[in-house]
Amino acid sequence: ATASVRPLELFDAVAAAALPRLREFNSQELANTVWAFATAGVAAPRLFDAIADAALPRLREFNSQGLANTAWAFATAGVAAPELFDAIAGVVLPRLGEFTSQGLANTAWA
Repeated sequence: ATASVRPLELFDAVAAAALPRLREFNSQELANTVWAFATAGVAAPRLFDAIADAALPRLREFNSQGLANTAWAFATAGVAAPELFDAIAGVVLPRLGEFTSQGLANTAWA
């Protein structure tokens, strides 16, 4: 994906392998996964929905970058996740001082 090549078979295989294992992912791995798919422009609605479900009860484990990247990824991918966005907002507000300027911008954009 970094060479502007989108090997859809690889992304499909990663999504299929990740779905049953999301409980094993830590907060950074959840954020990185949706960020990678959004950055590559690869639609994976089932994966995004499953990651939203996995992330919701664990958002307090996310660092500021993970929160910003997750919000950005869902917004960039055009995946509607109002419950996730509401929960992210609730976690972000008391922690705004932890965010870099880029993290603030990404979160606000999302």
